[in-house]
Amino acid sequence: PPPMPGAPQPMQGGPQAGYGGQQMQRQDVVQVDPSAQCDKAWMRPTFGSFPHSPALQAQSAIPLGVIIQPLADHPDGKEVPVINFGSIGVVRCRACRAYINPFVQWMDNGRRWRCNICMRDNETGSQYYSHLDGTGQRADRMERPELHAGCVEIIAPQEYMIRPPQAPVFVFVLDVSYEAVSSGMLACAVEAIKDTLDNLPGAPRTQVGIITYDYAVHFYSLDSALSQPKMFVVSDLAELYLPCPEDLLVNLADSREVFENLLDSLPRIHSKNAQRNHEICLGSAVQAAYRIMVHIGGKMMVFQTKLPTLGHGKLTGRENPRLLGSDKEHTLFAPVKDTFYGNDISNMCKNQVAIELFLFPSAFCDVASLQKLAKDTGGELHFYPRFSAQINGAALRADIVRSLTRETAWEAVFRLRASHGVRVSGFHGNFQLRGADLLQVPNCDADATYGLELSHTDASTVTSQYVTLQGALLYTNSNGERRIRVLTSTHPVTNAAAEICSTADQDAICAFIMKKASSDVISVGLAEVRNKMLNFAVNIMRASRHLGSGGPGMYGAMPQQMHQQQQQQGL
Repeated sequence: PPPMPGAPQPMQGGPQAGYGGQQMQRQDVVQVDPSAQCDKAWMRPTFGSFPHSPALQAQSAIPLGVIIQPLADHPDGKEVPVINFGSIGVVRCRACRAYINPFVQWMDNGRRWRCNICMRDNETGSQYYSHLDGTGQRADRMERPELHAGCVEIIAPQEYMIRPPQAPVFVFVLDVSYEAVSSGMLACAVEAIKDTLDNLPGAPRTQVGIITYDYAVHFYSLDSALSQPKMFVVSDLAELYLPCPEDLLVNLADSREVFENLLDSLPRIHSKNAQRNHEICLGSAVQAAYRIMVHIGGKMMVFQTKLPTLGHGKLTGRENPRLLGSDKEHTLFAPVKDTFYGNDISNMCKNQVAIELFLFPSAFCDVASLQKLAKDTGGELHFYPRFSAQINGAALRADIVRSLTRETAWEAVFRLRASHGVRVSGFHGNFQLRGADLLQVPNCDADATYGLELSHTDASTVTSQYVTLQGALLYTNSNGERRIRVLTSTHPVTNAAAEICSTADQDAICAFIMKKASSDVISVGLAEVRNKMLNFAVNIMRASRHLGSGGPGMYGAMPQQMHQQQQQQGL
């Protein structure tokens, strides 16, 4: 049957003149409908054309990877089309479980379709059938977003749920030590939280709770029947318990007044914390918050000003200036070996709890260990050294407002599928890897970005004319709907190294290298990572100059050519 316009189509191409008159033999070029590709705001590969062999990839020096930001705010405000398959059921390949997309090939007048990931044939269900027109298109193609758009959102049926969709949950864990009060951090934080209450997602289902801590853990009953919240202090960190489990996490709509009263009173209640030498028990406070929300999951927002030296997860000052610049410097970036920063944090992720960590240190606080709270739960780390409310207060407020109001995917998992001959060989970002290729992300928000590394399977060549990447994020939105966001793009396979260089995406390459470097720095150190990044850039420029590539990537362009292009763009 004739191919669909969205599907890759071969076009004959002859020799191509390279830089300096070098003749480059090219394979048949594969054309792809650009309007059917996933927008780069959500999925952005480092390459435009995929090398057909590992040797060709090494020759071009272009790293193979993809930057994925599945819930990104589109710069042009583009909306993602929503699909409800209803009684038809989600249309997927029966072999590889890939989702229907614009690049599948239709056969037998629409009665069968060939998966563009695994190349297996699938029967078209009677309720989903549509005949093909004279050009090989489905007659209803433009009426079905999944057949003409590279990014779609599918309403998931019941079989995609293992429990009822969770309500948005926010538990705030606030440091109320002397440093937190005197720097103005506590006042700024509670003011920003209060300002966002009208815009928290998920109303009227949203649930909230607050815990404060210094050398003890403070719980607050937020029962809607109370005019003022009740405070309970638990100083026995070894036998931590919840004094009133039923009132520590409440529906915001029901307890709005008492919750606001608590926010207003926190700076005053803890204003007498005038002792500078009080230690803090961060780990115990985090465990207490986890016990409050474990039955639902959600987001835990933790605010901390200094090194935690009491209770669970206590740390010691292991800063060693003598190691800086040495071959052992990377040991300072490795987290301590403690069950709290290992198994305990892993269990939080499994129970759909993500931690967003705000640090305000004025001295060493072992960020290398504390960052595990955010990294292994799909959270985020914010760092404000030597915080001052007058200088940094506006930035803190903006970060808190953004964190609480941006689009968020709850209890999410993500998987990237690739065509036969290509595999995902590396994962970079904040998540936990479940199985070989499933990313568990309790909270995936609009700013969450992941870098995935690709490679050829077993040093084999890719025999197909194109390579397809399809990412799928299964999640619950703030309104309680289970959804699947599907991102699909396809790329021609080439045997010309010059084409790989000329179609490469510089911004995606830079983002991918930075993601990879941030993972490597813990194991090999800053100096080695700097050398790797430098070698990446040098090898790419050397390969592109040798191959004489040009075009969108501009890698092969001489400095004068690049200057002229920049001038033309400026005009």
